[in-house]
Amino acid sequence: MSIGSLEDDTVDSYREAGAILVEAMNEAREMVEPGTTHLEVAEYAEDYIREAGAGLAFPVNISIDEEASHATPGRDDDTEFGEEMVCLDIGVHVDGYIADAAVTVDHSGHPALVEAAEQALEAAIDAVGPGVETGHVGGEIESVIDGYGYTPVLNLSGHGVERYDAHTGPNVPNRGVSRSVELEVGDVVAIEPFATDGRGKVSEGTDEEIYEQVSDGSVRDRRARQVLEEIAAFDDLPFAARWLEGSRSEMALRRLKMANVVKGYPVLKEDDGQLVSQAEHTLIVTEDGCEVTTAGIHGFD
Repeated sequence: MSIGSLEDDTVDSYREAGAILVEAMNEAREMVEPGTTHLEVAEYAEDYIREAGAGLAFPVNISIDEEASHATPGRDDDTEFGEEMVCLDIGVHVDGYIADAAVTVDHSGHPALVEAAEQALEAAIDAVGPGVETGHVGGEIESVIDGYGYTPVLNLSGHGVERYDAHTGPNVPNRGVSRSVELEVGDVVAIEPFATDGRGKVSEGTDEEIYEQVSDGSVRDRRARQVLEEIAAFDDLPFAARWLEGSRSEMALRRLKMANVVKGYPVLKEDDGQLVSQAEHTLIVTEDGCEVTTAGIHGFD
């Protein structure tokens, strides 16, 4: 049935994307064990999604310890998991309608930090409903994380998701703010608390493996033009450098970036180098609360 301004087919696509994401996440998180490589997990989850008939809203993010977002393995990355805190963030789309969810797998011995983000997300979801201010939702997140003795990452936030756009309004902060917007029936949002034992700020690092086309500018280099043709298949959504064919694609990407045709997403890291945990669900605001489209992830519902 339709929800607010969303047509039945649109709601069904959001739900299908969520169901496929849950299946992929449940498989991928079981693979996060010492000795398995980041690339094996990322490629497994991405192939699972494609084989299910869906698309990738963005490359599988695998963030380690102080990393918070935008980390995905490179083409020949042989890095193995160790005794670390591992955040998996997966995005799926069906006909452009997106589901976005994240879990933290802890092999570092800090389960309370993981629990803080998960419980903050649960409190946020309980608070969601039409007419509720996003600043109030952020206050619920902040209160729970503070209660665990940790700090929310203040310069990261949840966000709306629209067709072929994984980051739109409304912004859902990870702290209470006085100026925000009211949620409406039919809004689709991804709420993602980040908790840290640092000061709660992230900055861009130097590693960069995720890109997105941002303009239709032209380039003279033949290989760069070929890469642009490949990029067209990604529907203006973020993509991984390793998805492109051939080892020379990295040079072509650099030329496209210099021409402002694509932009890169550097890995975001906690400023103090401290651990970061993340929990995320996508939900549709309904008349009596919300429907979580990504519910059913093992150990995290």
